[in-house]
Amino acid sequence: MRILTLILLSFALATPLAAERIEVGRGQDALATALATARPGDELVLPPGTYAGPVLIDQPLTLTGPSATIEGPGDGSVVTITAPDVTLTGLSVSGAGASLADLDSGIRLLKGADRARVEGVTLTGNLIGIDVHGARDVILRGNTIQGRNDLRVAERGPGIYVWNSPGLLVEDNMVARGRDGVFITTSDRAIYRRNTFTELRFAFHSMYANRIEVTDNVSRDNDMGFAFMYSTHLTVHGNLSTGDTNHGFFMNFANRADLSGNEVRDGGEKCLFIYNSNNNSFTANRFQGCGIGVHFTAGSQGNAMSGNAFVGNRTQVKYVGTRWLEWSDAGRGNYWSDHVAFDVNGDGIADSPYRPNDAVDQLVWSQPAAKLLMGAPALQLLRWSQSRFPGLLPGGVIDSHPLTSPDLLQSEASR
Repeated sequence: MRILTLILLSFALATPLAAERIEVGRGQDALATALATARPGDELVLPPGTYAGPVLIDQPLTLTGPSATIEGPGDGSVVTITAPDVTLTGLSVSGAGASLADLDSGIRLLKGADRARVEGVTLTGNLIGIDVHGARDVILRGNTIQGRNDLRVAERGPGIYVWNSPGLLVEDNMVARGRDGVFITTSDRAIYRRNTFTELRFAFHSMYANRIEVTDNVSRDNDMGFAFMYSTHLTVHGNLSTGDTNHGFFMNFANRADLSGNEVRDGGEKCLFIYNSNNNSFTANRFQGCGIGVHFTAGSQGNAMSGNAFVGNRTQVKYVGTRWLEWSDAGRGNYWSDHVAFDVNGDGIADSPYRPNDAVDQLVWSQPAAKLLMGAPALQLLRWSQSRFPGLLPGGVIDSHPLTSPDLLQSEASR
């Protein structure tokens, strides 16, 4: 009998208790109490109301409540997760502190919070919306994040902060206000898609982020759209920058990237800025309505530029170097809205090459005071001579096979 009792007791201890769906009681401290007594796998359901933070989730469970708010005290982070397989859905989170040094956040996913899912959560007025800090294979989906614009720009935090969190998926989120929509530092292998960014400094900002995919996102009315710095092996497809003040796409020490099917519309200073970035491919993109279509500088090499459309930019290309750069590939170049040329055989390729810059442009860029001489007969004669005798040009960008219509980009995108 004693042996049978021991066997039954051992079996009971070895078999985990079944996970439960628990409705949390009302009251400021009810959530903290429920988390302290919950078992792994439980689903905690918050009735409508406000619950006090901060709270720590240190075991796998689900926390949901479409009309519930977790309110922090205005100091530190509101929800901190350290356990794997935690799901947060349908909540509202607010009341984080204002310390960038401490990464005060609405939700913090720390090392060990692997496979966390944050879906349909509304984060309002936090310094940082969601901090993914060492957790792996996390999913952030369908969240609404509105940060703080009551602080100076340098004191604001990003909507989503990412550090050392490979396998991350960030999709269908709406991020507004704060400093950057997404800020990544030293984190590889991630997908960012179908997110919308407004009222920010940078919509998307990567530093030391390799092998990431950035697709079908929208940056609207920010200081800058998509900034890629010190990153490599990037896939950047189908993104839209509209109404961004400074740059649509900014590349600084970004290498081996594939940018295709992106669009800058009604841009500000520059649609595309390429600084010391090498071996990148730019195809089937549309750069429209900027002060400068593309500013290309600082010894960038090995970049392929074909099948793009440069439409209505005040200056299509700014390139001060003396090397000749061919911007066409396999007999197919780009569309330039200011290029006047014939297409006698009707193949969609202009019969004359396009050279966007001459020696006068380079003189003005390097010596801005020379603008005062733009109407001088000598400079006008120099510009006319170079247009008639290209051998006088000092080097620069040349598109030997420019397209005659931007509609041809569709065939380029499908190749």
